[in-house]
Amino acid sequence: MQSFVYQCPTEMVFGKDAELKTAEEIKKYGGSRVLILYGGGSAERSGLIDRIGSVLQRGGLAFKKMGGVHPNPRLSFAREACACAQAFSADFVLAVGGGSVIDTAKAVAIGLAHPGKDIWDFWTRKEPVTGAYPVGVVLTIPAAGSESSDSAVLTDEESKRKRGLNTDFNRPRFAVLNPELTYTLPRFQLSCGITDMLMHTLDRYFTIDRNNQLTDELAEAVMRVIIRNGRVAHCDQTNYDAMSELMWCGSISHNNLTGLGNEKDFSVHQLGHELSAMFDVAHGASLSAVWDSWANYVMPSAPERFARYAEKVWGVSGGDTAEKAKSGIMLTVRFFRSLDMPTCFSELRGVGIQPDDVLHKLASNCMYDGARTVGTFCKLDIPAAYRIYQNANY
Repeated sequence: MQSFVYQCPTEMVFGKDAELKTAEEIKKYGGSRVLILYGGGSAERSGLIDRIGSVLQRGGLAFKKMGGVHPNPRLSFAREACACAQAFSADFVLAVGGGSVIDTAKAVAIGLAHPGKDIWDFWTRKEPVTGAYPVGVVLTIPAAGSESSDSAVLTDEESKRKRGLNTDFNRPRFAVLNPELTYTLPRFQLSCGITDMLMHTLDRYFTIDRNNQLTDELAEAVMRVIIRNGRVAHCDQTNYDAMSELMWCGSISHNNLTGLGNEKDFSVHQLGHELSAMFDVAHGASLSAVWDSWANYVMPSAPERFARYAEKVWGVSGGDTAEKAKSGIMLTVRFFRSLDMPTCFSELRGVGIQPDDVLHKLASNCMYDGARTVGTFCKLDIPAAYRIYQNANY
C-alpha cells in the first residue's frame, strides 16, 4: 500500500425529504446570498427548484436562480454563471442536479475566489487555485460522485477540449441525497450514471499496486452493489432501496476511498473525454464505448488482475487466468449492454464509424499532442490510444 493522506470533509445528508434541510446546511457553512445553479427541464417541471427556493426563503436566505447547465458542462456557461454570481454578490453556490451542474458550481466557486482571473486558466494549469467559495449540492442523479469529489470537468466548446481539475478546494461543504429525487430521470441518463460510478471504481481498481487488501475489497464490494442494484433500477427506477444504494455508491466511488494506497489509472476517462469534447456525447456513454477496447488492449500486461476482478466481482470460477480475465471483460460489456449503453463507436450516438484521420486526432488530443501519457496500470501514448480507438471503431 502506497502512502496517502485522506480527508473527505463533505457532510452527507441522506434520506427522504433531506432537501428540506438545505437552508440550515447553507447557514451552517456561512452562506447568506446563494446562487442556485441547475440544468433545466426536469428540475423545473418536477417543482424541485421552486421547493428549494421556498426552503431558502423560509430560512431567510437571499438567492438567485440560474438554469441552463448542459451535459459536458460548458466553459462559456460557467463564465456567465460566475459573472452572475459576482453581480449578485453571492457568497455560496448551490448545485441542484448531477455532475455537470456540480462541476459548474465548483468552477463558479473558484472564479468568485479569484476575481479578475479567467476560470479556464485554472483548468489549463496556467493559474494555481488558492481558494474557493463554499458549494452545496442537492443531488438528483446517482452518477458522477462530484458531490463528494475533489474533481471538476469543463469543456471549452471553441477548442473542443475537455479538461479536469483536481483540488481539495473543489470539495462541496455538504450534499443532500434524497433517492426519491431520482425517480423522474430519463432511463438513458440513469444508465449513464450507473456506468460512470462503476467506471470511477474500475479506474482506481486497475492499478499497478498489488498489496492493498482493504481498498481492493472495498472497491469490489462497491462494484458488486452497483451491478446488483443497477439491474433493479434499470427495470424500476422508483425502487427506493435500489436507488438508495446507487446514490450512495456514486458518492463513495469518487471520493477516493476505493483507491486509497493505489495510484489511479483513469485512462478510460481520458479516452472518453476526447469523445465527449469532439462529439458532445454523454459522458457515461463515452466510457462504455471505449472500455471493452481498452480492457482487451491492456489485459495482457496483467491478466491476473483482470482474473481477480472476474472472480471477486462477477463470481467467475472456471478456467485459467487468461480465460477468467476474458470472462470478466465479457461480463462487464454484457452488463453495459443490459443497460442499453453503447460498447463501440457504431452504437455511440453522433459518432458512428469515423475515418482514420479522426481517430488519429482523438489520440493526439488525448495525449495533448504528445506532451503526456495517460494511465498507470498500462501507460498509453498516442499510438496506443489510436489503437484503442481503432479497435472500438466497429
